[in-house]
Amino acid sequence: MPILRSLSNAGFNFVHQRNLVYNTCWEDPRLDRIALDIQPDDNLLMITSAGCNALDYALTSPKHIYAVDVNPRQNALLELKIAAIRQLDFPDFFEMFGKGRIKQHDKIYRKALRKHLTASSKAIWDKHIDYFQQGNNQESFFYRGSSGFFARMLNIHIDSVAKVREGINGIMNADDVKEQERIYNQQVKNSFWNIFLRWAVSRDSVLSLVGVPNSQRKQIEKHYGSMADFVEDCIEYVFARLPFTDNYFWRVYLCGEYTTSCSPEYLKEENFEALKKGLIDSISIHTTTIEQFLKSNDVSISKYVLLDHMDWLGSFSLDLLQQEWQAMLNRAADKARFIWRSGSLEVDFIDPLIVGCHGAQSRLGSLLSYNTALATDLHKRDRVGTYGSFYIADLA
Repeated sequence: MPILRSLSNAGFNFVHQRNLVYNTCWEDPRLDRIALDIQPDDNLLMITSAGCNALDYALTSPKHIYAVDVNPRQNALLELKIAAIRQLDFPDFFEMFGKGRIKQHDKIYRKALRKHLTASSKAIWDKHIDYFQQGNNQESFFYRGSSGFFARMLNIHIDSVAKVREGINGIMNADDVKEQERIYNQQVKNSFWNIFLRWAVSRDSVLSLVGVPNSQRKQIEKHYGSMADFVEDCIEYVFARLPFTDNYFWRVYLCGEYTTSCSPEYLKEENFEALKKGLIDSISIHTTTIEQFLKSNDVSISKYVLLDHMDWLGSFSLDLLQQEWQAMLNRAADKARFIWRSGSLEVDFIDPLIVGCHGAQSRLGSLLSYNTALATDLHKRDRVGTYGSFYIADLA
């Protein structure tokens, strides 16, 4: 119904316009590095999200990374991480962004970090630097923002409703996938997936907390049938089919912190030092849309990292999606590469877009060469496990 769809979209927009949505990136950069094949002369354009993957890509020494996001809070988080890399030593940096809490958080912010932020980011962190205050796990930065609130609710369900914490810990500490599968099936599955949880993960109000709009839910249901079935299968794949020992994506939400052996690359000491010594200088941050950034900046982009935002944009306005792709093509280097994800098992709204290229109007699909075999192989190894499909496309 149009009224219900409008209310769902309004709720999603309210969450995203007023909140820090992502406190950690929810895309696996280990796969992205293979898909992108980053070279020293590459200019990357990416959606900022929580900034983790911008720092990860910087470790590969590209020419430049343009981190673009319409949500100023996401860009403010990346700014804070960059300032902390430049101004803090590794132990303090890991306390702040690895443990999600640090002693004297306000003093460190005021004396060491604040002056290195832009005015808009200062305004945000002046109000919210207490996200990093020292306390128990429930006060971790990783339980802040809308995705953090979702993680807290998930842990309440694990501890107080399903009462499967012992099984979850067993999976995290298992020696191999076979043991993970046994624990999941015997100690977790039946208790975890009760009627309430299956209902909750199908609600737009809940899904909006982790950045899933109404349009993406509908795409998943179109190809999968049930949102609850999709989520359950994704969780089972991650917990019982893939090695969990280095799955920092799920560990941080289950525990409220990373460990030194299970964390993003930028939180490893040798990589932190490499970023501090200059690799971080390749990143610039821009609060705007992809289309407006490309129209306003005369840059040649060889690699595009588009996350899953086209699921929303394609449903909301094909005209805006067409304009974004036109802007990307206008700034694309020869043989530019694009990677993106989708909640759906199949994306059917990109290839039919009509765009201008070399003086002629063409279907976008006729201009892209898909590396389906590589994308399929990488998708099977995705430690996040919540996307329906992954795409790697070169400008032919």
